[in-house]
Amino acid sequence: MALLSILRFPDSRLHTKAAPVAVVDDSIRALVRDMGETMYAADGVGLAATQVNVHKRVAVIDVSETRDQLRVFINAEIVARDGECESEEGCLSVPGVRDTVKRAERVTVRALDERGEPFELEADGLLAVCLQHELDHLEGKVFVQYLSRLKQGRIKTRLLKQAQEEKAKADA
Repeated sequence: MALLSILRFPDSRLHTKAAPVAVVDDSIRALVRDMGETMYAADGVGLAATQVNVHKRVAVIDVSETRDQLRVFINAEIVARDGECESEEGCLSVPGVRDTVKRAERVTVRALDERGEPFELEADGLLAVCLQHELDHLEGKVFVQYLSRLKQGRIKTRLLKQAQEEKAKADA
């Protein structure tokens, strides 16, 4: 297993739409393992393949208290939405930024698991928010796009400045 590099907003690769997975094989299962390890190491609750510059419809999520219940969603699609809620979100690709986003309160998702077996899941609460967030990534959308243009600009400026400072430290 290997830790993968997480792309940071405003990297344009985060806006790439992911392609469906044709066959769930050992390479996809290895990607799932690496994504899980990367997500846990970064202290996240979800990670989409787009965030690690792999443009396939794969996402991993673990919203458990014990951090040992990794859920895998391959070729996932939301087939039903119900209600509306607002919650504070953060993102491993937008470090240090949290803001309120409106989403569906409940969702029904169809996907394949890591064995390629189809399943359907009804979710609410944090899992529903996480699913919508990660599936947005697979469509090339980052949660900050739900915010005002002013907020987006401030976040972009701050993250670009952070990246420049980190590069300067690394070069020193």
